[in-house]
Amino acid sequence: MVTAVLIPMTFKSALIFAAAVSTAAFMSSCSTLSSGGGGLAAYQAYDRPTKMPKNPSNVRVKVSLSKQRTYVMEGSEVLLAMPVCVGAPGSTTPTGSFSMISKNAKYRANTHGYAYSGNQVKKTMLSSRPAGWSFKGTPMPFWCEFKPNYGFHTGWVKHTPGSHGCIRMHENLAPKFFQMVKIGTPVNIAYSQPEDATFGNIPLPPDAGPLPDYAGSMYVGEGYFSQYKKPSYQ
Repeated sequence: MVTAVLIPMTFKSALIFAAAVSTAAFMSSCSTLSSGGGGLAAYQAYDRPTKMPKNPSNVRVKVSLSKQRTYVMEGSEVLLAMPVCVGAPGSTTPTGSFSMISKNAKYRANTHGYAYSGNQVKKTMLSSRPAGWSFKGTPMPFWCEFKPNYGFHTGWVKHTPGSHGCIRMHENLAPKFFQMVKIGTPVNIAYSQPEDATFGNIPLPPDAGPLPDYAGSMYVGEGYFSQYKKPSYQ
């Protein structure tokens, strides 16, 4: 539903709006992840040790929904273990075996996002955009689609399931993930994974829930697509 109140556009508010509409209305669905203390600076500094694969064709991805973890594997080796935010009750992340079917570092949703005119911005469906207003779809950087309308992408990471079915990654880990997978990379999503016991208890970023959001210009413009640290690898 589109509120009649004009507000500064934020990514979190777009996610709150998205929860009010049918999942079927989204090209892909998602919202915010989180741990420990610290503020926005600590969140922005968060990172995880990562190894690039020796043979990209041997890479596979495993997702644990109960733990909210993603493991990028090469054979039996974990190259990257990272926290993610999965689908909330009522809009759960699909389970099963999939493979990557598309990648787009600068993907935007094409049915929901932000209408803007001058310095006024409001969240809206494209179909409900006010006459004469411009529109930008919700940015979903480093989109890696594993099932039509479902993908991995950058998003605020909370400690409880909170997306609309997509798998949200931390801004500093999404570009690494994007480089490690390719079209055809196998993806297995299950309630739990064997790696939970040995690699699941990792440090988490501060909870994104209470953090201040980025300026609306980040999402209407191109800024959110470059909001990450330069990736480093072991």
